[in-house]
Amino acid sequence: MGFLLRWLFAFALVAATYNPTSYNFTRWAIANGQEQLSITVLAGLVLLVGYIIYLRATLRSIGAFGMILILALVGALLWVAFDFGLLDLQNRALTVWIGIFALSLVLGIGLSWSIVRRKLSGQADVDDVEE
Repeated sequence: MGFLLRWLFAFALVAATYNPTSYNFTRWAIANGQEQLSITVLAGLVLLVGYIIYLRATLRSIGAFGMILILALVGALLWVAFDFGLLDLQNRALTVWIGIFALSLVLGIGLSWSIVRRKLSGQADVDDVEE
């Protein structure tokens, strides 16, 4: 349940920033940013804090190579789905949602990886030791 919750928050973070609907920060900021500058800055900073938390944890747990590896695995999975006719990439909105899913999956795995590694190996990271 822990991984699912972390992934859902990552998905919400990426989707809130941009998605193919009109309900996202990027489109809202472009349309209303000048009239509501203080709210735009506040919302942008909240999103930035979320990204810093997720990216810092992801880079510390799996590193840049791990992020690239997970994206490559998701890309290969999508390639297989496309080759077997299970996925049609002509739909731009679907392609954007797939990208959001892939990025959120990387962030969710990155935030959860230290916990998974500790449960599998029984070893705690140096940063995880409680006093």
